[in-house]
Amino acid sequence: MIDGVEIKELVTHSDERGFFREIIRKSDSFFKEGFGQLSHSCMYPGVAKAWHIHQFQIDWWYVPVGNLKLALFDKRQGSPTRGELQTIFMGENYPAKVVRIPPGVAHGCKALGGGVTHLFYVTSSVYDPKDEGRIPHDDDSIGYDWLAGPEIK
Repeated sequence: MIDGVEIKELVTHSDERGFFREIIRKSDSFFKEGFGQLSHSCMYPGVAKAWHIHQFQIDWWYVPVGNLKLALFDKRQGSPTRGELQTIFMGENYPAKVVRIPPGVAHGCKALGGGVTHLFYVTSSVYDPKDEGRIPHDDDSIGYDWLAGPEIK
C-alpha cells in the first residue's frame, strides 16, 4: 500500500426496496482536509485515463456504476513508498469503497467490462489548472502497461 493512500470500506444497508450506502462524511478521519468540489466522470468500456498528479489537491474516488481499475504511483520525494505502484479494483463487482489519493501520487484508471463506468470524486479544493499535472500514459519512469489484459493464473 502506498503511504497516505487510504481505503474506506463502505457499509451497505439492503432490503427489498434496494439499498442505502453512506459514502463520505465530514467526520471521517480520512476526510479531514475537507470539501472543495464534487465531480462525475462517465467512461466507456476499455477507456483508460492516465496519468494525473496534483501538488496540493487530495482526491477521494468512488465508483457506483460499472467497474474500474485504479493505478497509483508514488512520485513524492522523501516518501517511504516512493516508486511503488498500487492497483485497486473498484465498482459493482468489488467490495464498495472510497479511495483517498494524496498529493504527489500519480493516478490513472481503466474502465473494465462491457458497460459504462461512472466515477464520482471529491477534491479538497476547486479545480486549479496550475495544480493539474499530466504524465504521459506510457511514461518509462512508471512503466505501467495500460493495454495489458487480466493476469493469467
